[in-house]
Amino acid sequence: MSLLLSRLPKLCRGKPGLIRYSLLILSNGFSTSLRQTPPCTIITAGYCGEGLKNLVICNANGLCCVDLEKKVPTELVEENDATVTIGASNGWVATFKDGVVRLQDDLNPFASDINPKCIPLPPLVTLPGCQTQVVTNVAMSSPSPEDEDCVVAVKFLGPQLSFCRPAQSNSDWTNIRIESPCFFPSRVMFCKRDEMFCLLGSGGHLIGSWDLGKHTNKPKIQRLQFQNLPELTRRKQERLHSCCTSEHLVESRSTGETFLVKLYRKATASGRVKMQTKDVLVFKLDEEGNAIYTQDIGDLCIFISNSEPFCVPASSFPGMFSNCIDFLDVDESAFFRPNYSSLKSMNSPSVAPYHIPPQNIV
Repeated sequence: MSLLLSRLPKLCRGKPGLIRYSLLILSNGFSTSLRQTPPCTIITAGYCGEGLKNLVICNANGLCCVDLEKKVPTELVEENDATVTIGASNGWVATFKDGVVRLQDDLNPFASDINPKCIPLPPLVTLPGCQTQVVTNVAMSSPSPEDEDCVVAVKFLGPQLSFCRPAQSNSDWTNIRIESPCFFPSRVMFCKRDEMFCLLGSGGHLIGSWDLGKHTNKPKIQRLQFQNLPELTRRKQERLHSCCTSEHLVESRSTGETFLVKLYRKATASGRVKMQTKDVLVFKLDEEGNAIYTQDIGDLCIFISNSEPFCVPASSFPGMFSNCIDFLDVDESAFFRPNYSSLKSMNSPSVAPYHIPPQNIV
């Protein structure tokens, strides 16, 4: 089971027919300002009919793990040669089949499983010398692709970055060729403050930003200067140098802050090779391009997974830890508290390694 379960004070299970009703009437554990679900994670999915799975979700505030009355296609939580799940953003999951990306709300706990939404995007166009079979991730500029101004961004492994406006009549792809190789493996994220899509270059020293009206051919580039770096023992330096490093940009929309999170991971030594997080460094970015090391992100909790990273105020959801980072991958669940330098990690397979941000209860 996921490491998330080890942080639960108790494991709550309910009869499937009562779950949706109980979630609607109980405010305990939900947003104190809006009627929203807490951030959550799909723990597992049980067979409930041919081609269907029933979701088990865990709330990030640790108050309950429920067998949700929500059926989803098996292909979303199992490997499938024909359909590949390539990412998620704002609770929408992106699948890829026959050159077409589809956005589905199946993994949104409060979306209807009777009438699920599936929005096919136009067929992908591959730029010369690029590829559109391997996707790095997907990001969206607004909570729903049905919003009139919503822009969906798909980052492919390599130089191609593609944008689409699903709700507009002319929803063809805008394809951009990225010149700098440092952005080829990067993940795309949407910065609400600047209204631009951003890529963090390999190593975390450059940020490329695209405003589709101004930077279609050439991005805005910001160079980061790392400051207030922690003093590391020789042993810790050697340990970090032996790890694989990944960098993640995360925006706190409640405070207007942007953070850079560095994950240091290493292959396990025994059994089937799996990656395990060994250390985490957090930097706060300022407007001058300084990346300032910090052990205090305040009331915030950062969620990093195969979904677009997001950040929420812990005080908005009773029982949730503040000043923490929750990381989820296909074979690992990790939890880090910067102020204590406390890292807990467990290798466990995930059927859907996507953290789901708060969703409005309707």
